[in-house]
Amino acid sequence: MSAATDGARADCGTLAQVHERLMRLRTAAWRRVVCLCLLAERCLDAGCPEEGRRVLASISDDQRLTILAPEIQRLDGELLLREANPAANGAERAFRAAIDLARRREEKSLELRATTSLARLWGRQGRRDEARPMLAEIYGWFTEGFDTADLTDARTLLEELS
Repeated sequence: MSAATDGARADCGTLAQVHERLMRLRTAAWRRVVCLCLLAERCLDAGCPEEGRRVLASISDDQRLTILAPEIQRLDGELLLREANPAANGAERAFRAAIDLARRREEKSLELRATTSLARLWGRQGRRDEARPMLAEIYGWFTEGFDTADLTDARTLLEELS
């Protein structure tokens, strides 16, 4: 077993411990959802998609419908793509659901994040002609904040899709 594999296992174990501690804390529901989404994102970054999906699964059904609902769906799609047997169809469904929900709720920033995720997936699948206009449309909606991570990421992806 390589040192990198050992490090990833240790990191995943540490993230699982953080998840357990977080679930024991008594805190406001919205704060728990935000923390769980941040932890799922960290699991994604650390290469621990299974733990990330466990983190998202611990968000109760009623809390899934409130704060960050589109982001929960987007993260689930990203985690699906990172599993040992990536589920591109499931990820695409999750991204589309996140986009639709964000649009209905008029949450443009979350719509941008989900659209960027879907456009990136389509770009990898050779569907650039579909990905670019979809991403350009939501990117064009913004009139400020172009130095934020999400808009920078979207702009970079638009350039790659050209």
